[in-house]
Amino acid sequence: MSDDLEKRLVRETGAALTIAQLAEPVLEDLGFRLVRVRFLGKGNSQVQIMAERADGTLTIDDCVAISRALSPVMDVEDPISSKYNLEISSPGIDRPLVRPQDFERWAGYEAKVELSEPLADRRRFKGKLEGFLDGEVRIFVKSQDGAQDDILIGLPFNKISDAKLIMTDELFEKTRKKNEEAAANPSKDSGSFGDGSEIDTD
Repeated sequence: MSDDLEKRLVRETGAALTIAQLAEPVLEDLGFRLVRVRFLGKGNSQVQIMAERADGTLTIDDCVAISRALSPVMDVEDPISSKYNLEISSPGIDRPLVRPQDFERWAGYEAKVELSEPLADRRRFKGKLEGFLDGEVRIFVKSQDGAQDDILIGLPFNKISDAKLIMTDELFEKTRKKNEEAAANPSKDSGSFGDGSEIDTD
């Protein structure tokens, strides 16, 4: 697969960015991809590392494997001076979209996209994804002039500050069916599908 489609939107800063830089090679060695690192809880007492396999899945066993591999690295590098809990989590159903491939995979589903700077006096867009092409996320949005038909626009990937799927009945149903398929075929290395699997470790 093209490296361009695998390029991740790096939104972390400060300690979260340091953790992301530590976590990414560990995850890649295990066959996973980093989605996002963020702090949760009072006083940033919880570090959430969101990860997935290339097919978008993550099981509880995967979370355990990641935690076991990553915890010693975190202990040695000590990127956070205060006490914290490490949470390994799947992206969930209304997942963040962080790679061009994500916009391709979820074409046909609704998403919210926010830009780091305005495009045609707008920074926030909502609509149905059409895919990714030539460095742009393509999305159908409502016309500002009140026209009935949605219009297809391109949003520069490198200007996106945040993007995520919107929970809809269609998205929920797709997730439910995928989980049923995974449960019916436990021998397949497909895991769970965006089910919010997570594990906390001290």
